[in-house]
Amino acid sequence: MADRQDYRSWWSTALISFFGGMFGGFLWIGTGRLAVVSLAVAAAGIVFFCYYGFPALPNIAWLAIYSGFAFNLLSVAIVLPFRTRFKPDKWYSSGYSVLGLAFLSSYAAAFLIRSFLYQPFSMPSTSMEPALQPGDYFFVSKFAYGYGPYSLPLPILHAQGRLFGTEPRRGDIVVFKRPSDSGLVDYVKRVVGLPGDTVQMVDGTLRINGVAVLRERIGSYSSAENPDATLERETLPEGSTYMVLDLMPDSILDNTQPLEVPPGHFFALGDNRDNSLDSRSSVGMVPYENLVGKAVRLFWNANGTEYKSRQVLD
Repeated sequence: MADRQDYRSWWSTALISFFGGMFGGFLWIGTGRLAVVSLAVAAAGIVFFCYYGFPALPNIAWLAIYSGFAFNLLSVAIVLPFRTRFKPDKWYSSGYSVLGLAFLSSYAAAFLIRSFLYQPFSMPSTSMEPALQPGDYFFVSKFAYGYGPYSLPLPILHAQGRLFGTEPRRGDIVVFKRPSDSGLVDYVKRVVGLPGDTVQMVDGTLRINGVAVLRERIGSYSSAENPDATLERETLPEGSTYMVLDLMPDSILDNTQPLEVPPGHFFALGDNRDNSLDSRSSVGMVPYENLVGKAVRLFWNANGTEYKSRQVLD
């Protein structure tokens, strides 16, 4: 048992534990082993909730604040009983070391994950219904197609080309930057045409290289913004299948001229075919270097819309 003067005070331990979590609190009292264990448990918990998704509650932002406050109090309650069992004589027990390690374990780790592995995005419109609905939050894989100038937070790559590049497949839902927007706006669409393909819409049916894509009517579809839509299943040549919406017959985008996809570009459509700005119109072809990443999994809906049945986007 350590002498009383070697203990960390209860108030400093509580303060560090509240703002630095269990990881910071355990470092402060001088036990690196428990700090690492608490960090591993916290990381596993975050991965669990992000993978299985959060409850589809419209006021979850306030719930997250209350949960965070409760977690901070729990950290204090867990760390304080260990205060008199360890001497704070390790290098990592000093104030600056605790601050630096807590920063690296949270903000720096989050920055690296968001920049190189998975980045969260939200869906503001109905252009990708029914796969993605307004209020959906989803993760985008930053490494799925390699790293380009728009998939990294810093301009460390040249304007063209990708590092560890892999091309999208037909049917992938991708996030990209529109060339004419100077990289300011994120677009979410589905890739249907690859370099060298000729893509055309004829009476609402997608044709790739002159062959009509299989299109089956499933039934009706209703949502807040699209109360009377027709739900159809589309199957691409390689077998990828997904649902699309048809809002009206003979819409302005139901018929187009044959459009050839140039090298290094892709043809992308919204699943809500009559309510989407995509490669048929002003968005144009998507340059390979403008890809941000591949949408892979939903983890929340801010409007309270249930999303479990369409959680996997891959």
